[in-house]
Amino acid sequence: MSAAADRLHRVQAEIASAAKHAQRDPGDATLIAVSKTRSAAEIEALIAAGQRDFGESRVQEALAKWPPILEAHPGVALHFIGRLQSNKAAEVVGMFDVIHSLDRASLLTALVKEAGNQNRAPAVYIQVNIGDEAQKGGSAIGEVGELVAAVRESPLRLAGLMAIPPQDVEPAPFFALLAEIARRHGVTGLSMGMSADYQAAVKLGATAVRVGSALFED
Repeated sequence: MSAAADRLHRVQAEIASAAKHAQRDPGDATLIAVSKTRSAAEIEALIAAGQRDFGESRVQEALAKWPPILEAHPGVALHFIGRLQSNKAAEVVGMFDVIHSLDRASLLTALVKEAGNQNRAPAVYIQVNIGDEAQKGGSAIGEVGELVAAVRESPLRLAGLMAIPPQDVEPAPFFALLAEIARRHGVTGLSMGMSADYQAAVKLGATAVRVGSALFED
């Protein structure tokens, strides 16, 4: 077994254990390998081990790195997980299958326009500023309902809500809060949890976890 396969199987086993603890189906939590700054060779090793979902946060890096990988592996899904400016909507719609950082109406307008231009409609998660942090992107909690309604009226598919808890504090209460906000608005998808806390996120309902270092570093 390759080192990449060993890391992947370890993370998959931990997701399965967390899901079992919460009496959930492990298959309900999609593992997204965060491949920003990682080389094509590192990515190819994970693909060879069976990983199919990858996340990038920098548009230009993804444009430079991913086209030949996607051509060689058409079953791979690419997720955009970084802050997104409206002027990058064309590139992101053209390359990514899922966008995790929709946080305002103007960005939705840009994405819908490009979806029409390119006859391509990525799924979107609404990013919620779950800790009310000025330096972070994300919709204010009180504005989530309006954005949910706008996405549902658009041609884009609402995948769910996404949030990144504040650093250096216990993340579980923020995961639970995101799950409650989702229930309030009839949303089922929850993109939450990263390398340091994805097991807690799965226990609290995550349907997508974004894991980088645990998959790429021994």
